[in-house]
Amino acid sequence: MTTEIILVFSILFCTILLFAFEVFSVDKIAMFVIASLALTGLVEPEQAIAGFSNTATITVLSLMIIALALEDNGVIASLARFLKNLHILPLFLLLPIFMFITGGISAFINTTAVVIVFIKIISELAKRFKVSQSKLLLPISFAGILGGSCTLMGTSTNLIVNSVARDLGAERFSFFEFSGFGLIFLIVGIIVVTIASRWLPKDSTENLKVMYDLENYVTTVVINKDSNLIDKKIEDTFLYKSNEISILKLTRRKQITNAPGRYITLKAKDKLLLMCDLENLAKISEAEGLSVHKTQDRNKKTVQDENDDTIVSGKKQDNVGYVELLILPGSILIGKTLKQLRKQTFQSALPIAIKKRKNIRNTQERLVRKNIEQITLKSGDRLLFEIPKDQISQLYEIENVAVLREHKTKPAVNVKKRTLSFAILLLVIGLAASGILSILISAITGVSLLLLSRCLNLNDVYHRINWQVIFLLAGMIPLGIAMNNTGADTWISDHLLIILSGQANIVVIGLIFLITMLMSSVVSNNATAIIMTPIAIAVAVGLELSMKPFLLSVLFGANFSFFTPMGYQTNTLIYGMGIYKFKHFFIIGGILSIILWVLGTFMLSTLF
Repeated sequence: MTTEIILVFSILFCTILLFAFEVFSVDKIAMFVIASLALTGLVEPEQAIAGFSNTATITVLSLMIIALALEDNGVIASLARFLKNLHILPLFLLLPIFMFITGGISAFINTTAVVIVFIKIISELAKRFKVSQSKLLLPISFAGILGGSCTLMGTSTNLIVNSVARDLGAERFSFFEFSGFGLIFLIVGIIVVTIASRWLPKDSTENLKVMYDLENYVTTVVINKDSNLIDKKIEDTFLYKSNEISILKLTRRKQITNAPGRYITLKAKDKLLLMCDLENLAKISEAEGLSVHKTQDRNKKTVQDENDDTIVSGKKQDNVGYVELLILPGSILIGKTLKQLRKQTFQSALPIAIKKRKNIRNTQERLVRKNIEQITLKSGDRLLFEIPKDQISQLYEIENVAVLREHKTKPAVNVKKRTLSFAILLLVIGLAASGILSILISAITGVSLLLLSRCLNLNDVYHRINWQVIFLLAGMIPLGIAMNNTGADTWISDHLLIILSGQANIVVIGLIFLITMLMSSVVSNNATAIIMTPIAIAVAVGLELSMKPFLLSVLFGANFSFFTPMGYQTNTLIYGMGIYKFKHFFIIGGILSIILWVLGTFMLSTLF
């Protein structure tokens, strides 16, 4: 093993750890990879930035833009709207129908965009018709992943495998080349998940209570000089007596007490970090002498002293509502802190609390030890906003967030633009599927037509594109180049060939499929595809076998990230809603993964 190979493996190992433990956002990790490869000389400067001009990166960007136009102009909602009429069906029929339609749409439209729309539809059905959202949300996420695996443009993973393989000399895939396999996987997945849905949790009888009253939030409360809590022991206050409120931290004159005892006497200017539900947040906000958040002259009766955090609140506005937002991929809120949001005029709304998406690093203890105003927002987190009720409709103007509440005021849809946007989508699919144009040129043509027809505002696109995915692709593609430059992929394949020597082809394909599937459970599916594609090609060449089965095993294995919520964006969003636990993904997703792995191994082995 050469020094260069050791360096590549070291960077690869560190990258996997950073992805698995979510130490940094994926775009930051990608930039670290580019810098590391360039500084160590493992790639040329031109190769280090080659990912930004790679056909897969530009194609994914173009398809994201098209998906935004389809969502803005009501195309996705129109395609799924008739599902609301199916609420009368029993669950064992409703579930597979929802999954099949989700998968069918995801084969041609960005999977994340489709699942986001279905989240909103199912939430509305749950409120109006008592349809069980806990029985539907996880299945539609799985269906979106399976549907995206049916065509070359269905998911960015497919485009990446095709692009990397073509750069390494393999023959490119056609649009529908693996659609037969994908359709079989989708049908089997629908059957398995429908049967396994009995192990999914049951909805509470009051969905709004599940969405709001029973959800715990972390927020900061400041005791003002005129508060009636001053000189009282914690045990003598409503903060202690309520079972729904937990005092996590007390800050006094820069001295921090975690989990303060009940005999501590409260003083003016004390800052308390509380965990409580929505109902108690409202009570606290109305309590005399308490401030739930820092305000900025909302009623011209509020004074804030930045030096000592003293806040004297005037009379609060009447008719104030509380609204919960789910942060979606590409949101302008990602990377910001609650403190940063409070300094901005944010659609007349003030963020007062945050509920973090659970992951291996975000435990309750971590929230206790860290000032809430310094917690960085990520996709899947939820924010609680205070806003005048007559201005709630403005929240719909915030890009890439889901308002987890039913409101009558919604943006109007231009029928002409909706029809034109859908026609442009069909044109893109037709040009790519027929082979008249490549997917790249078809997608760019579609974006150009959307701009020319004013179905899309490019200024909006800049703020709403999920740039994390673009930077992830641009940063990870050079890692694949470095593995090829240094011979690291050949080194891995040589050692695999020693293990696999004399083994049947079905065993070899099964092992590549399994390794890829396991890696995608902790690392992004896109990153997994970039890492495993060169290895799969090297193994195929070493065994003198056709590359196609190996490439398809990587393609499907990287997509089939079901048994953890971290590997695929849609799973992360569903998990972030707080309805499911990790065990639901591990058990149901694990069963599905094993079945699809066995099925895929047998089907792909027939290609030899």
